[in-house]
Amino acid sequence: MIVVDAHEDIAYNALCYGRDYRRAAWETRRLEAGSAALARRGNAVLGLPDALLGRVALVFATLFVAPDDGNADQPWSAFSYKTPHEAYQLALQQADYYHRLADEDERVWLVKTAADLDAVLATWAEGKEIGDHRQGLVLLMENADPILEPKQFEEWYERGVRIVGPAWEATRYTGGTGSPGPLTPLGFELLDVMASLNAILDLSHMAEEAYLQAVDHYEGVMIASHSNPRRFRNTDRHLSDLMIRRLAERDGVMGIVLYNRFLSDGWTKGDPKSDMPLTVVADAIDHVCQLTGSAAHVGIGSDFDGGFGVESIPDGLDTVSDLLTIGPLLRARGYTEADIEAILSGNMLRKLRQALPAG
Repeated sequence: MIVVDAHEDIAYNALCYGRDYRRAAWETRRLEAGSAALARRGNAVLGLPDALLGRVALVFATLFVAPDDGNADQPWSAFSYKTPHEAYQLALQQADYYHRLADEDERVWLVKTAADLDAVLATWAEGKEIGDHRQGLVLLMENADPILEPKQFEEWYERGVRIVGPAWEATRYTGGTGSPGPLTPLGFELLDVMASLNAILDLSHMAEEAYLQAVDHYEGVMIASHSNPRRFRNTDRHLSDLMIRRLAERDGVMGIVLYNRFLSDGWTKGDPKSDMPLTVVADAIDHVCQLTGSAAHVGIGSDFDGGFGVESIPDGLDTVSDLLTIGPLLRARGYTEADIEAILSGNMLRKLRQALPAG
């Protein structure tokens, strides 16, 4: 059994807050004690040693840039943008970070092709020792403003980007979280360029109108890398039952976000971690399975360290190494081993295999 985590902001945390992914989470916590990063992000959950220990074989690693929020004196201000060219440069720094990480650390491989994916998975085959394991990173652009114009996505694809989420808030391409609206003409054009390269469309953060347009229009593979059912958190950040059904009709997969605030309308930052049992994650997974009639359309998109830390994730989770503990919760509800494997890794792997070039 392995885990695929469909959303982690590894490069953003490294460049903006100095979080070295090669460190264990406990070491990052020790180094950040009393720091501004701790106050902003919470205690770290991610670390490559933890991920390898927890059999997290594959991560969709983001190129994330945020629009300027006017706080020029804050640590994150250097990683926000006012223009598409600024967004491009910031995302380029993050892409370069991943390439350097893979070049410098043999435990990390960038996955651009099906051959790369097979090579990573082979290191997790039965009989392999823990020292043999390698983690594959698939580059996911979250917020498409770094794509200067639709045709320029071809450059990003050459750099290894295989998944694109057009939205965070509203972008030049689409309505987004907190900003209702449709796909723009540029957005439709971007989807067509992405489809020509068989890239994966990430629907997370897209406004509902744009989301439904994209599901109808896009001819390629689609996921929602890190979105929860609105039944659990009733905001436009998450997916209505209609949106979930429409995703399943296209054989899409959604990744459940392991953030307490996204798992309950009642939990707020500062509430006890113990108020959110890990069983709620199983509830969210089960909701998708019951709604769609199978276990084929849900996975994990933890969003760990995406603006929240260990204090704000379900009770029973301490680091990314604990993701496998979701399996026994599903087993206790009668899910088969095949279903559990599909949810923890297989569903996202299926989408990757449909999209990656041979090599």
